[in-house]
Parts: sequence; C-alpha cells; structure tokens
Amino acid sequence: MKKIERVFLIILDSVGVGELPDAASYGDEGSNTLKTCYETGLLKVPTMGKMGLFQIDGLDYAKSVSNVGERDVIGGYGKMNEKSAGKDTTIGHWEISGIVSRHPLPTYPHGFPPEVIEEFEEKTGYKALCNLPYSGTKVLNDYGEQHLAGEGLIVYTSADSVFQVAAHEGIVPIEELYRVCEIARILLQGEHGVGRVIARPFEGSAPNFKRTVRRKDFSIAPPRDTVLNLLQKKGLDTIGVGKIEDIFSGSGISESVHTKSNKDGMTATEKFIEKDFSGLCFVNLVDFDMLYGHRNDVLGYVNALNEFDEWLGEVIKKFRDTDLLLIAADHGCDPALPGTDHTREYIPLLAYGAAVKENNNLGIRSSFADIGKTIANIFEIESEVLDGESMLINLLY
Repeated sequence: MKKIERVFLIILDSVGVGELPDAASYGDEGSNTLKTCYETGLLKVPTMGKMGLFQIDGLDYAKSVSNVGERDVIGGYGKMNEKSAGKDTTIGHWEISGIVSRHPLPTYPHGFPPEVIEEFEEKTGYKALCNLPYSGTKVLNDYGEQHLAGEGLIVYTSADSVFQVAAHEGIVPIEELYRVCEIARILLQGEHGVGRVIARPFEGSAPNFKRTVRRKDFSIAPPRDTVLNLLQKKGLDTIGVGKIEDIFSGSGISESVHTKSNKDGMTATEKFIEKDFSGLCFVNLVDFDMLYGHRNDVLGYVNALNEFDEWLGEVIKKFRDTDLLLIAADHGCDPALPGTDHTREYIPLLAYGAAVKENNNLGIRSSFADIGKTIANIFEIESEVLDGESMLINLLY
C-alpha cells in the first residue's frame, strides 16, 4: 500500500446529497441540498464530477449531464450516513473525527429557560433581548433598534444546539462581545451544555443591518479524544483552516488559520499544500451554509459550488504523490426548503490522490466516523477509542 504523508480533509459545510432514512423525524423529509442546486441548470462542477460526485448512489439524476462514466472517474466516491443523533455542525464534525454522539446536544425550541437567562444577565451585566429561535438576519431587523437604544444584547437560538449573542460593533466592541460569549460558554455546561456559543457582531442601521465577518464560535469540548488528538500525540501536524479550531474548542489542533470566507479558506489551504508538513490539514468552508443555505439563497449556493470546483481543478495539480484529498460535508442545509435550518442528509465523500484507487465506489458508509478511523489507520495509529470502520483497504493501492 502506498504511503500517505499528508491528508487534506475539506468540509463543504452543509453540502448534503439527499435525505437520510430518518429525515422525516427531524422535519426534513424531501431534503436534498445538492439536487436543489443541480435543478437550477446552472451547476458546473466538472472536477468533482471527474472525482465521482455524480456516480454516488442516489445521484443518478445528474449522470446524463456529468459527461463522466464510471470508468473515467479519477478517484473514490461514496456517501455517508450520520449515526449521531442530531444535524448540528458540532455533532457532524465530531463524528467525522471519530466520535458518534448517541444523544443529541440540547436545543431550545421555545427559548432558553429563565434560570439560564437570569444567570447570563447577572454574570455579564447585560439584559437579553429576544430569547427565541430566529433567523439570524430577521432577528436583527426585529430587535436591532432596541439593541441600539441600549435595551440589551440580542440572544437567540435556532434548531441547532446554539446560544447566539448579537451586538452592534459600534455599541459593543468586538472584544467585549467575545468576553460575554466566554462567560456564556462557562455557564452553559451539563444539562444546558449547548454545542456552540456564537458571537454574532453586526453593523449598519435599520433596516440595513449586516453581519460582519468577525463571528466567533465557542464550542463545547469533545467528550473524548478525536483523531486530531491521536495525531497530535504521535507528533504529527494537525492544522485547522476556517472554524475547525472553534468547533473542537482548540482540542487536538497544533496550528490554526481563521478565515473570513470560502475564498479566504481556499487561499489558506493552497498555502498549506505548498508547505512542508506531515499529518492532517482539516478545512471548513462555511459560506455554503452561513451565507446561502441558512438564507435560502439557491443561486448563491450554486455559484459557491462552481467557484470551489474551479479552484479545485487548478489546485489538485499541486498535490504530491504522497498526498490524500478527502472532500465531505457535515450535514445538509437545503436552501429550497421552507425554513432556514440544517437538514438531515447523507454527506458526499470524494477521495483523490496518486495512491487512491480509481473508478472506486466506496458505497454507502454507515457513519461519518469512517473518515476519522481511516485517517488514523493511514498514519498507523492505534484507534480503538474512535468509532467507525476504516476504508483504507478499499481506498488506496
């Protein structure tokens, strides 16, 4: 089996490929993020097509226009079932890294209980406005002027396990907003241990409030070692690009680059491709989810996929023979469905590199955790602590 020295794992945040068998129990029956994009007639992703994207089981709808037959596929392809309970960013990334969560993180469809809000107000010194599940853009329209009038910070949630705090940068300095969120993170443990506390800075005036790029996530720490921790303990590099460090609360990350956009993330990733290191570069490209999925912007989502694919077609020329590229997602966020929440979907898996078997259907994997298990096996790490099944034998020559 050929030796791999570097793995690049790129998460296309929310690019699901069709509803999971239990999607109806999450209110997500009929969800299919990629198909929604395909049906616009504007999706142009030839590089991922060559890697086998439209050969994945269940994606027959696009085979006729992909211009790629099974024998022409230059890598491995498949799709993955989420075994964890939930459809959250944190849960999805934990599972990818080897931890299946049997119990969902707490959510608050009616807002946070009084004791949580009261303690938040007491410890931070700010009143809390809203305290309901809300669209991140609509909440600014409905509560932004009250916030500007000095009535408090905007606290809200969603269908995910999140405690979000929005504040105008002209009223609350960014470091003060981060301090408030750090306090909230300390408070929200145990029974109310949400996956993420999120700082949501914004600017402008009504009715044209706009989020700024200085969002910051304060995640709950993983309950045990992930593949990142195992790699780090072996002395290998563990690089996070985008919000990876935030998602894992810094656990197992040796180097991190925070980014402002997909383009920024792709630029940072390309720099690491050109750099010498041994280990894992774990990338999250969040615009698909944050800018387009949650805002029901189908055309924006399509354009973002096209832009990524165009970049990918050029950057793969820079990979070394000892590199492995894995492309996946963490959940869905179908922009055509009513509502703005994540959707319970299969995620795609594409594998590319000189060592990857071509025309290789990896099938339907039973867990996202197969990715973490495989990476551990590539670097010959004892991985009994990780969930999932390794794909290594089927993946590489």
